[in-house]
Amino acid sequence: MADHAAATSTLPSSNFDAVIVGAGFAGLYMLHRSRGLGLKVRVFEVGAGVGGTWYWNRYPGARCDVESMQYSYQFDEALQQEWEWSERYSGQPEILSYANHVADRFNLREDIQFETRVESVHFDEETERWSICTDRGNPVSAQFVIMATGCLSSTNMPDIPGMDLFAGDIHHTGQWPHGGVNFDGKRVGVIGTGSSGIQAIPLIAEQSEHLTVFQRTAQYAIPAANRPLGADEQADVKAKYPEFRAENSLYPNAFSLRMPLNETSALDVDDDERDREYEARWREGGFTFSWSFGDLGLDLDANATAGEFVRGKIRELVRDPETAEKLCPDTVLGCKRLCLDTGYFETFNRPNVDLVDISKQEIDRITTNGIETGGREYKLDAIVFATGFDAMTGTLLAMDIRGRDGLTLQEKWSAGPGTYLGLGIPGFPNLFTISGPGSPSVLTNMIVSIEQHVDWIADCISAMSKRGHRTIEATLDAEENWVEHVNAVANETVYPACNSWYLGANIPGKTRVFMPLLGFPPYVEKCDEVAANGYEGFTLT
Repeated sequence: MADHAAATSTLPSSNFDAVIVGAGFAGLYMLHRSRGLGLKVRVFEVGAGVGGTWYWNRYPGARCDVESMQYSYQFDEALQQEWEWSERYSGQPEILSYANHVADRFNLREDIQFETRVESVHFDEETERWSICTDRGNPVSAQFVIMATGCLSSTNMPDIPGMDLFAGDIHHTGQWPHGGVNFDGKRVGVIGTGSSGIQAIPLIAEQSEHLTVFQRTAQYAIPAANRPLGADEQADVKAKYPEFRAENSLYPNAFSLRMPLNETSALDVDDDERDREYEARWREGGFTFSWSFGDLGLDLDANATAGEFVRGKIRELVRDPETAEKLCPDTVLGCKRLCLDTGYFETFNRPNVDLVDISKQEIDRITTNGIETGGREYKLDAIVFATGFDAMTGTLLAMDIRGRDGLTLQEKWSAGPGTYLGLGIPGFPNLFTISGPGSPSVLTNMIVSIEQHVDWIADCISAMSKRGHRTIEATLDAEENWVEHVNAVANETVYPACNSWYLGANIPGKTRVFMPLLGFPPYVEKCDEVAANGYEGFTLT
């Protein structure tokens, strides 16, 4: 798939109504809505093409875990009707093709400056405008800055001694070479068994001479049961797309599943009935397993029955008992993101695949010839880091963002990220974050959450223009109450029961704060209420 060079030239100095950072799904739709408001707008994108996380994550097996007919825009009915998806769960190449189609269909590239990294964003209190500097020089200014930087865009590369000594190739799943990687005849080591590792490992195992998987935390994975998407099935959804979308938005995660929620408690049925329910949903595949019983996300005892069922499946699928036990997670099911897999556990039956447990014995060092841990060196020709992202805040904190009185975002968030609604930050006027911490974001169908945020921001800017307001800024009280609310909601569930990237626990030194908000419909109601009440919780000047 061809990348697209910058469609606009960098001007020596330019004034914009709005600057958008990022040209993924959030940035593309924000640009489209901004144009509709008549705003003069510029998008800065560090990549050479659109697509955001789907531009960078090209590792083998990269695939969305929300079904194709839902993981797509709904703002334009003609777009919904014309695009054809080929699989139940779309792979990265198809999703990237879709993003490029959207950019071309709405002629968005002419306002996007590609291969440009935003380095600093500073607020000028005299002019009430933002000054934005990039690695291309020639700063620009804007009344509004909208951060469409994505929740999973800043890769997490562990600091392991000896990285610079390794004689082979090193790759990260989140920054995969666009030409692909050939593992034929190579000894490969994969570090990390989260979603990206679970998707990539089966395909790397098929190609490589030998694969060694270094696992710190065993993961729960449910079969995706991916398959081609039939024309009739697609036509049925398209015939009722508006109703289909409206119904999906009423679910806590903003997407529907093929089997309805079973509201019964897992503890109120006998073992046989419980196992029949789990088995049916295991065979159906996907996140519907989480809906097997109504209390799996709320009650640890109920949750334990689901965990034991999955461990039983792992023991059935993996022939070597010792390896099977290493692959059996002992955490709470769902407190880390549930993974969808295609042949992941079966991969460990291959004679060319080994599993190394590094939960108690961390990797000591990377050597010239491989990885050393537990007193043994594993000879490797290539190392793949499937170690995920500095989620939700990493890309924002990598920029020099300064609000009133020179307050940096790093200082503001030193005790953990705080926002109001995941949209605004006290001390940073006219700075909006799409899917920021404190919003449902990663716990939902991301495109639905993105569209809701973009529409709210666009409506807010329009209302400000009509009322003659220059700035909007979240109040400190509103932020503090909202952060308390987000954590109170999480504490009613099993989510805080283990360390996860939802808490920032995968990043050494990162303050532990539960970042996403559980529950899409009540969140939308709150956002609508805030707007209807004259942007309650914000100060407008």
